[in-house]
Amino acid sequence: MATHHSRSAARLMMTPAVVLLLGWMLVPLTMTLYFSFKRYLPLRGGDLGWVGFENYTRFLTSSAFWPSVQSTLIIVGGVLIITVVLGVLLALLLDQPMWGQGIVRILVIAPFFIMPTVSALVWKNMFMDPVNGLFAHLWKAFGAEPVVWLSEASMPSIILIVSWQWLPFATLILLTAIQSLDSEQLEAAEMDGAPALKRFWFIILPHLSRAITVVILIQTIFLLSIFAEIFVTTGGAFGTRTLSYLIFQRVLESQNVGLGSAGGVYAIILANIVALFLMRIVGKNLDA
Repeated sequence: MATHHSRSAARLMMTPAVVLLLGWMLVPLTMTLYFSFKRYLPLRGGDLGWVGFENYTRFLTSSAFWPSVQSTLIIVGGVLIITVVLGVLLALLLDQPMWGQGIVRILVIAPFFIMPTVSALVWKNMFMDPVNGLFAHLWKAFGAEPVVWLSEASMPSIILIVSWQWLPFATLILLTAIQSLDSEQLEAAEMDGAPALKRFWFIILPHLSRAITVVILIQTIFLLSIFAEIFVTTGGAFGTRTLSYLIFQRVLESQNVGLGSAGGVYAIILANIVALFLMRIVGKNLDA
């Protein structure tokens, strides 16, 4: 009976938080669905009535829709590859005893706490500027012509900027996983004469599979809505316009809330498709 009362009390105390959380999620989603079926132009007549699925058809048949989806998936895939591979290598390096280990770890993790807008501005002005940027000076030092990164190599530049921001997150998760590995397994394998590469491939990497899965799932959720880095650097030009940026253009630049809301529904559908795919293909490691 006491257990029943304690559970009831716990549910009662959790109810306000659950209701607030559901309202926080459901109200914007409901408004997005509502406006997606209307022709709503705030600065050009306001609410012009219901249009059914016209907004969905216009957004889907737009010449910019599929290229934006492609750009989104390319950025997500490129960032995931870079952050997972370099994250594993950095985690292995930071796990080794070294002088000032704590300071080094803080410096490696620090970029994750920088706002995306600030991070993009730093890369745009300090590193990738074709006149005064660090990369331009390095190119000139070797006698090469500086590269206009954000126009000539726009997609790799965006992937590099976003990877730099998310690499600390992957490194932190993977470092925690490495530190939970039983050192006796590695010592036994080393005593049996197993080289370092085989110890990594057959012992460390399988142990990291669950952590890698978590990194991929969490990063994918956030990377599908990438916006700030593109807004600050390329403005969606040179093939870097993602689905989120396309929605921004439809809502704010074109002042078409209905069309942008339909795009938001498509973005939700895309996120769910990618999440289901990852849960089926990669997420099986969580049950291992």
